[in-house]
Amino acid sequence: MTPTSTETGAKALDGKHAVVTGGARGIGAAVTRTLLSHGARVTITGRAADPPADTIRALKQCGEVEYAIADVTDADAMKLAFENAIARSGPISILVNNAGQGASAPFLKTDAKLWRRLMAVNLDGTYHCSQAALPSMLAAGWGRIVNIASIAGLRGYEYVSAYCASKHAVVGLTRSLAMEFVSKGVTVNAVCPGYTETDMVTNAVANIRAKTGRTADEAMTDLLARNPQKRLIQPAEVANAVAWLCLPGSEAITGQAIVIAGGEVM
Repeated sequence: MTPTSTETGAKALDGKHAVVTGGARGIGAAVTRTLLSHGARVTITGRAADPPADTIRALKQCGEVEYAIADVTDADAMKLAFENAIARSGPISILVNNAGQGASAPFLKTDAKLWRRLMAVNLDGTYHCSQAALPSMLAAGWGRIVNIASIAGLRGYEYVSAYCASKHAVVGLTRSLAMEFVSKGVTVNAVCPGYTETDMVTNAVANIRAKTGRTADEAMTDLLARNPQKRLIQPAEVANAVAWLCLPGSEAITGQAIVIAGGEVM
């Protein structure tokens, strides 16, 4: 009988190199921590020259982590960052396209600059990074791409047309890539959280307060009104779903948009 990984002390993602974009904050940091707990080496990418030191220090206590400065909207910068990550930590087995931005405005006040900014980060960034990571996966005959989308990628919401459009596009790209690489050992899925306890929600509450004069509690109640559980999703809940899609036993799951939103979308 072949010993299990638990019996040998090995972890399920030992030997796997994961890249997590925007991996130093919020959902990205939770995903990084969870992948490390399963044995992966992780390269975090981010725009900040000075990422949160406490977070990076804590992550390094969990496993092998490197931080690369690169903006997902810059194709050349991301290509170089991925090449350096491969040279340092080996071929990329897992890509988590987490970097994203949100903004709200009535559609007629959504100018081209706002529209283009959200498309550049949320959609173009996913495109650039997937192109940079896929050659490693195809060469190995194994790979996992998980795109952090949103329930706004599955339904419409007022006052966030640019964000909804960008996340719908990410879900569409997910499904297309899943079909294209279904026979190559590479799965591509999206995880679609509802409002999650991150800086993005903090900023959304501040925006509601500034525009309506409501209190922080009233603004939060508005955000959670559609969630049957009436609570924020926790980053660790999203991270657990991401890890599940990368772990053994998920090989048949591809092209899916998995909702983590307390029953808001069924």
